Amino acid sequence: MQSENKTVETNGTRIEATTTGSGFDHASHKNFYDYYAKESQTVEAYGRFSRVRDTVLRIYGKGRPVTQQLQMADVGCGAGTQSLVWAEVGHVVHALDVNEPLLELGRKRAAERGFKVDFQVGTATKLPWADESMDICIALELIEHVADWQSCVNEFARVVKPGGILYMTTSNCLCPKQQEFTLPLYSWYPGKWKRRYEKAAVTTRPELANYALYPAVNWFSFYELQSYLAKKGFRSLDRFQMMDTSNKGLAAKVVVGAIRSNPLLRFFGQVCTEGTMILSIKDRS
Repeated sequence: MQSENKTVETNGTRIEATTTGSGFDHASHKNFYDYYAKESQTVEAYGRFSRVRDTVLRIYGKGRPVTQQLQMADVGCGAGTQSLVWAEVGHVVHALDVNEPLLELGRKRAAERGFKVDFQVGTATKLPWADESMDICIALELIEHVADWQSCVNEFARVVKPGGILYMTTSNCLCPKQQEFTLPLYSWYPGKWKRRYEKAAVTTRPELANYALYPAVNWFSFYELQSYLAKKGFRSLDRFQMMDTSNKGLAAKVVVGAIRSNPLLRFFGQVCTEGTMILSIKDRS
């Protein structure tokens, strides 16, 4: 694979990085870099990523503490906050992102905290890890940005061990509220309109997609992803099935229980939530 090294400069419009024959641009727009460099260090971001970790570990351990050291893959790691919250509790973390400047920032932050995280530049459509090598694979807000999302999910499924967990968050075509584009009700736009704004976002109007080099091109529902992963031997849980109600009050337990048991209420719950969240457990057989 041929590559060309470019100087990374953070004071220009575009932050350059290594480009390769993969066809992916590993650079970053300065506005995009600045936003995620700042947002990834907020208390809210740290809390959000910690909750993801704790939910996955609770389900992996079936409610009991996980004492063994797990192999964890953080695909689309960005500035590495999700990777760091796993490293800080002793797990072996492998992180990958297409955005080299953000990846370098994650590598720097890990070194400052004394964590050993395997950060690699690459693409989710071709992961660098062996078959069934990961206990946990996490891909947050990623597959909506890759046109060939099936190849991404196939790769995630490939690297997860039997009994392991694949956890993804992505766009929700059912909910009118979204953060990918600065346009009202965008997730409900007809496909033709979406293609128009996607093109504008990567040409003349990058502010429409918050300056992302790869704006969202896919819109999912939990049910679509559940069906796709079932064919690959995964059993999937939605956000309501993942909830830990052990410390909740009676009213919350009743509401969550009703949503879990009633398909119509579960569908309405999906319509009312901004993103799609899915946790899938790979069959051991």
